[in-house]
Amino acid sequence: MTARRWIALAAAGVIGVLIAVLVNVISPTAASAHGAMMKPGSRTFLCWRDGLTPQGNIAPKNPGCAAAVSSGGDNSLYNWFGVLRSDGAGRTRGFIPDGKLCSGGNPTYAGFDIARNDYPVTHLTSGSNFAWAYNAWAAHPGTFHLYITKDSWSPTRALAWDDLESTPFASVKDPARVGQVGTVDGQYNWNATLPAGKSGRHLVYSVWTRSDSAETFYNCSDVDFDGGNGEVTGVGGGSGGDPTTPTTTPQTPPGDGHCMAIYKITSVWQGGFQGEVEIMNHSASAYNGWTARWNFANGQTVTNVWNGVNSSSGPDVVVKSVDWNGAIPPEGSVTFGFTASLPAANSLPMVTCTSP
Repeated sequence: MTARRWIALAAAGVIGVLIAVLVNVISPTAASAHGAMMKPGSRTFLCWRDGLTPQGNIAPKNPGCAAAVSSGGDNSLYNWFGVLRSDGAGRTRGFIPDGKLCSGGNPTYAGFDIARNDYPVTHLTSGSNFAWAYNAWAAHPGTFHLYITKDSWSPTRALAWDDLESTPFASVKDPARVGQVGTVDGQYNWNATLPAGKSGRHLVYSVWTRSDSAETFYNCSDVDFDGGNGEVTGVGGGSGGDPTTPTTTPQTPPGDGHCMAIYKITSVWQGGFQGEVEIMNHSASAYNGWTARWNFANGQTVTNVWNGVNSSSGPDVVVKSVDWNGAIPPEGSVTFGFTASLPAANSLPMVTCTSP
């Protein structure tokens, strides 16, 4: 095994908080799931780890992650747990086109289809038992199918169906769930044996098929069968340096439902910053108005809002829809922006949204 400084993300157990925040219950039926492979880390998950700065914006250091974000934008990492097709119904070959497996054919994540050999990598031992973890940003029943690439695959070639072994090397139905849903600590956990006889670089391709809807998730995890035990390299600069670990924690536990708000910081300057919030409708019915709420913990105050009506009072922020963006169709979204003061720290808030 070549000498390297390994980042033991798998062993650390400290994942930190998410920037992408929250879900709030608005009806009891058919909530949308969100999640991604964490061990071994999917491209979106590890690139989010690589790019998240202490200020809350995305600035990838790993060159593969940077190329993906340059191609598709940083929303793909703020929403790293959303590589899905709502019409997937468990379909694979013939549904997702060759060359688009890592994005699931979802254009938001097309940057992660780019063939490169410098994405973050998880180091594994062929034939060994491995403790798998899949994020439960929203929890639902279903089955996880795990595929591995053939020995003929090269990381310099975009993944095609013929690059994968024809059958999953492992499948698990409704694995145990631990931790708080809607955070990185919320996970599905199971043990499964890694494919035997593998060496060098490969991709683990995971397909999560929900049993209560047609929604299906597709993830690519770059791995190296070199005798490792789940250690990760390539996060924090691509050369084995320590990743940035978010230090902010949620102020309140998230709910589990239809309205999701994704909070992101787009720029920072001395004494202030700019951000935006995407309101997502994961219900089966159109929204007719929405409200986003959060509380700033460090004395920040909103100074301006666009594409929304600001009803904030000090650190207690309330933004409501305007006449022309209150209607959101199922699986649609709208975005509003804001500027705020930045007196000192800028810990990330927990945003909830409701409709109406």
